[in-house]
Amino acid sequence: MTVIQVLERVGSFAEDKDIAAAIRKNEIRPAIERGDSICIDFAGVEGATQSFVHAMLSDIIRTFGADILDKFEFRSCNKTIQSIVGIVTEYSQLDMDE
Repeated sequence: MTVIQVLERVGSFAEDKDIAAAIRKNEIRPAIERGDSICIDFAGVEGATQSFVHAMLSDIIRTFGADILDKFEFRSCNKTIQSIVGIVTEYSQLDMDE
C-alpha cells in the first residue's frame, strides 16, 4: 500500500492545486500502475479546498474509471474533508457518463 501523508506536503490546510497535481502525477498514478492500493492520510489536516481534492483525484477517476476508488482509503478525514472527498468523487464519476 502506498501511503500519502497530506500534512507533510501542505500543512494543516490543503489548498495548493500544484501540490495536489504533483501528488497525483508522482505518487498516485505510479502506485495505480504498479497495482498498489493507496491510502491518502489527512491526519493533522484541518481543512481542504474542493479544488485541491479535485486536482488530486478527478483525473484519476476519469482515466481509470469509478472502480479505481476501490483501491483508495481516505484516512483521518474530519467531516469537512469527508464531505469534499465525497463531492469530488461523486461528480467525477458523473462526468464520465456524459
